[in-house]
Amino acid sequence: MDGPQRAEGLYDVAIVGFGPVGATLANLLAVDGLSVIAFDREPTPYALPRAVHFDDEVMRIFQTIGLADEILPFTHVSPGMHFVDGDGRLFLDWSRPLQVGPNGWNASYRFHQPDLERVLRAGASAHASVDIRLRTDVFALDQRGDHVAIRFESLANGRLDEARARYVVGCDGARSLVRRLIGSDVEDLGFHEQWLVVDAILKRPKPELGDYSVQFCDARRPATYVRSIGNRRRWEIAVMPDDDARRITDPGNVWKLLARWITPGDAELERAACYSFHSVIASAWRRARLLIAGDAAHQTPPFLGQGMCAGIRDAANLAWKLGRVIRGEASDVLLDSYQTERHPHVREYIELAVRLGSLINATRVEGREAGAEPRRMATIKPRLGPGLFRRGCAVAGTLAPQPMLSNGCRLDDHVGYRFAALVRPDFLDGLDIAIRESCGKRGIALVAAGPGPLSNWLDSVGAHAALVRPDRYIVGLAQTPQELSALIDTMNQEDFG
Repeated sequence: MDGPQRAEGLYDVAIVGFGPVGATLANLLAVDGLSVIAFDREPTPYALPRAVHFDDEVMRIFQTIGLADEILPFTHVSPGMHFVDGDGRLFLDWSRPLQVGPNGWNASYRFHQPDLERVLRAGASAHASVDIRLRTDVFALDQRGDHVAIRFESLANGRLDEARARYVVGCDGARSLVRRLIGSDVEDLGFHEQWLVVDAILKRPKPELGDYSVQFCDARRPATYVRSIGNRRRWEIAVMPDDDARRITDPGNVWKLLARWITPGDAELERAACYSFHSVIASAWRRARLLIAGDAAHQTPPFLGQGMCAGIRDAANLAWKLGRVIRGEASDVLLDSYQTERHPHVREYIELAVRLGSLINATRVEGREAGAEPRRMATIKPRLGPGLFRRGCAVAGTLAPQPMLSNGCRLDDHVGYRFAALVRPDFLDGLDIAIRESCGKRGIALVAAGPGPLSNWLDSVGAHAALVRPDRYIVGLAQTPQELSALIDTMNQEDFG
């Protein structure tokens, strides 16, 4: 579709690649009032499943763009993951709570990626400020002072054209053109393996497969089972040195590998393909007006289910910063905090996924004794790297909770896509007119934390007020109105330190 440009023919942001990360970014930018042009080579979302998991933080981002309720029917709440040894004994239990958690959503969701992409694309196309160009190949980006010239070809008719945008974000995958034009090297974190990915659709119930994802830590043939939505099931099976990788996707070979779980009478194969799993991070995520996100910036083995999640977190971190810079509320130095915050955060996830990959491939499980109780694995929620929050505050750089308010509204819906000061009612009553006016001028929502979860959280962190960013990360805490005022004033700085 061709949407409207600004009068001067200049878009605020161009997005190269319109998969889940690019489409989420387009939605966030549109919610923030920016004009967007998005490009993708393909006319429709890829028809087969790829990513199969996202978490509560990602669902919270979908809530921010107003699409969580549309996405929810296409999901299945997951109870978590089990790790079993070569004898089938459970030794590591990563169960996830089935009740709604602190982020206002369940901890783990399974989904079918084509369904998700359709909702995200429809959401973006509903914004008049978003111009989507499908079947379009971007082949050149020229930085010209205050904008980038984007040269592209229509794959429908071969026509060459050009658009202009203030910034360009490459969400264009592992072979990213935008990353190459930035001139970024990639750091190799040491995991490179070939695995067979099999998606199957059950013909009849197989309750013995279970709802848990299962990591089969068996050096003879490591494998992963994933319960997806409806009748969809996935297996990821390691390709071993003696395998003929060219023939392993033949149906006969696939069914031999699946024989321990299902037979052709139980399911039909939807897809069998070999993938190379990698662990890499780009060294530079920005050069002037060019930025990258998602697989263009980092790739992870799938054992934590955090690949797509990481890309969508990139989008959430970057979108509001682009908005502040483009509106003149901050200098473009603010955009440097995107990599300083996200790079260490995503690296922690990738390194854990690599360690789990090594565990899955282990010839034996260290410390495992017959009859021993399985260890339990804790939920991982890393802190952001250095950036726009108070480093001396223990909870700054982590997500603020999202309780249901007394009026039945979720906190983020009440706040909207902006900064928020969460304050005790008596603290709010004590704020002078200057602080209130400062919040008003800067678009900061003042939210009174009446009796209940929000007040309890402030108790738990020992604060009377908390300043929260549009991406729901905590800037810092305050005990007095003066401390809150000082915290608000630091929003004009590029680095809180």
